[in-house]
Amino acid sequence: MSGPSAEWDVALAEGRVLLQRPVGGGSTVFPPRAFAPGTGEALEWFEASGLGTVYSATWIQRKPPEPPYNVVLVDLAEGARMMGRVEGVSPETLQIGMAVKARIITGEAPVIVFDPVEQAHG
Repeated sequence: MSGPSAEWDVALAEGRVLLQRPVGGGSTVFPPRAFAPGTGEALEWFEASGLGTVYSATWIQRKPPEPPYNVVLVDLAEGARMMGRVEGVSPETLQIGMAVKARIITGEAPVIVFDPVEQAHG
């Protein structure tokens, strides 16, 4: 497999969160693409800080005894919005506007999760 999604997957496997932006500057692009939306400009990869703010959140209730899990949209400091989950929180403690930091869980396929900044790893 090749292309932007494959490059994204390789970076995650290496423990790196990468985003894209037009080569000449401009808005951050996510999810990974071959060309900038709307302009077709070439894109370059750059390392993201992983810092962000919870934009929206919901809890998904599973069949008991499985615990519920959250799904969030996070506005990254670099300007992109990413879907994920915040770990180590409860329905009472997960808040819109909460500061979070991305963390990569490795396994069969690497996944980005978020931690509250006060509990962030690394």
